[in-house]
Amino acid sequence: MIRIMTAERDVLISLLKLTQAGPVSRALFTKSSRVTVEVVERVLAKFEQLSLFHEYGGVIEVSPRQRVKMTTRALELGADLEHVCRFLSWAEFEMIAAQALEANGYRVINNFRFKHGEKRREIDVLGLNEPLIICADCKHWRRGWGSAAAFKAVEAQVERTRALADALPRYLRKIGLEGWRVAAFLPLVISLLPGQHRLYNKVPIVPVLRLQDFISEVPLELDLLLQIDKKIEPPSGEIDKFL
Repeated sequence: MIRIMTAERDVLISLLKLTQAGPVSRALFTKSSRVTVEVVERVLAKFEQLSLFHEYGGVIEVSPRQRVKMTTRALELGADLEHVCRFLSWAEFEMIAAQALEANGYRVINNFRFKHGEKRREIDVLGLNEPLIICADCKHWRRGWGSAAAFKAVEAQVERTRALADALPRYLRKIGLEGWRVAAFLPLVISLLPGQHRLYNKVPIVPVLRLQDFISEVPLELDLLLQIDKKIEPPSGEIDKFL
């Protein structure tokens, strides 16, 4: 059993590494793997049944969501966190978050930069579905991601979200909120792996593969979540600009 788990882990790591730049031929993958051809074929058959990849005409294709599933599976099998996560890009992680929001009817803005006071800030992903504005911070990997680190991430995201709410009049056109009368900002922290806590100070901490389910449940959970409400008043004579 241990040998099988080790073989699965090694094949997963090879898949993550070789598909970083896009699809890879099955022949090249088999040749590059550090286990026997027979083991590779057996493990790939299992992974295909688990929908961890798709194969077309001898070419293995892996979506960003499948790559995240591979990563979590490899970690479950004992892979080193920092080693495995080197093969998962930040962009892939944020892409999955954006896809989950869009699947639930949200308009998405990635890497939104803004200025509040003298400080420049950035929110990884904004999801907009009137009157909600989900402000997501993507913490896609970190050694020692325990309670203290999670709570610190939540506090920082709440501060960024409050800053955006305060700066909102300057960015109405940039965010696309013409016609809105009120906005409810929801800070959110997205992690790669499940943690010990789902909520901290009413701010959700959601593993990325649970994100789509969480977003679909948000309308039913609003009373449990921190909301920063902002009445929207168009700025008088001021033109939004990127700062």
